[in-house]
Amino acid sequence: MPRKITTDEGRSALAAVGAADAAGATPARTELATAVRYLLQLLVEKAPGGAVEVRVPPFGAVQVIEGPRHTRGTPPNVVETDAVTWIALATGRQRWEDAAASGRILASGIRADLTDVLPLRP
Repeated sequence: MPRKITTDEGRSALAAVGAADAAGATPARTELATAVRYLLQLLVEKAPGGAVEVRVPPFGAVQVIEGPRHTRGTPPNVVETDAVTWIALATGRQRWEDAAASGRILASGIRADLTDVLPLRP
């Protein structure tokens, strides 16, 4: 099991990613990875379960939302997005509907909608 990211580490990584974005720069890969994993960790805490797999390649994947747990093969309910979109969704800087409409989210399955659990951080 991966090491739990502390609140301070997560907030620091989010601040660094935000600062890089504001400056028009590419965030450092380690900070981006930490921010993504921290927000996935918060998602698991907010919406525990195993019915939906949320993937943010190459940094992480978690299973969330109560319902039937998936254990083998391709899960029936999958959400996949890139790191920048995930951070924007999880922090409330982008709405789920807007990201889905623009093709920045790949979602399959009847439970693959995180509108009710996002944003994680104001």
